[in-house]
Amino acid sequence: MTAPWVMAAALVLAALWDWRWGEPRAAVHPVVWMGRYLGWAGRLAAPLTAAEPAPHLQKRRSFWMGAALWVLGASVVWGVAEWLQHLLLGAPWWLAAPLMAALLKPLFAWRVLHDEVLAVDAALAQSVVAGRERLAYLVSRDVSALSSAEVRESAMESLAENLSDSVVAPLFWFVLLGLPGAALYRFANTADAMWGYPGSRGGRFWQWAGKWAARADDVLSWLPARLTAGLLAAANKGLRWRQLALEARKTPSPNSGWPMAAVALGLGVRLAKPGVYVLNPAGREPGPLDTRRAAKLCANVVLWLVVAAVAAIFFIAWLGAVLGLVAHGGAL
Repeated sequence: MTAPWVMAAALVLAALWDWRWGEPRAAVHPVVWMGRYLGWAGRLAAPLTAAEPAPHLQKRRSFWMGAALWVLGASVVWGVAEWLQHLLLGAPWWLAAPLMAALLKPLFAWRVLHDEVLAVDAALAQSVVAGRERLAYLVSRDVSALSSAEVRESAMESLAENLSDSVVAPLFWFVLLGLPGAALYRFANTADAMWGYPGSRGGRFWQWAGKWAARADDVLSWLPARLTAGLLAAANKGLRWRQLALEARKTPSPNSGWPMAAVALGLGVRLAKPGVYVLNPAGREPGPLDTRRAAKLCANVVLWLVVAAVAAIFFIAWLGAVLGLVAHGGAL
């Protein structure tokens, strides 16, 4: 079995694994290992909050230390993933495909995202306090003063944003660059989640230490975010791209607004972060049914994504073979 068949089979098996069993244990989860490295490296790069305001030299040191430690971690992640993929593609297909799936699965996560968002809605049915407590597992914002509607909006926003960051983007880079691409993206996204803050968090000042990580994630997420929005728009026939783009640009992030705007417009609901942005302000306040509609919509997108990704793997392999024949013919 050739490499494209192994890669395609691994992707399908990983998707089935995700839906059936969800995430592996933390002890063997590569993203947890990435997080441990980033936690250690962050303490080296980010000064204690008490040190601000830092002099210019301190800011430069913090930025370059953060950049160097990011590149070091990314290089190790890429190298290990490249080595493992090389070993597997030289193994028999019946062994390579399931092992490749086992390595790919932790690099994307749909089942846990789906379940956590619906768990927020179930908690809201008990009380606003329970809903806030459950939402705190999903978002980093302060949830203590959110109303019932705002809790639901935040959960739907997290669903849309993480559909891009946790599912579409890793599989996008897997199709283009194989296992190393998916691993590098997951490292970059984890680094942004841990370091990419515009001020203080956890007793440290991240404005400069996390700037490289934030920009790297922006670059790697740029195309996947728009692809996610396109898939969501395709699932909602009649959603106009111009309208989607106008809403998406209301958010501070260059990427997260795209899938969130697509969900807001597609379902006809208002999604907002208090004091920051309001998406589809003419929409209605989301209710419990809307959370389930959003989850179903995103589940359909994941299914289409897997099918499209498998087709893309074979198309890229075919295109590479054609270009190789053309180049070889030209050399003759």
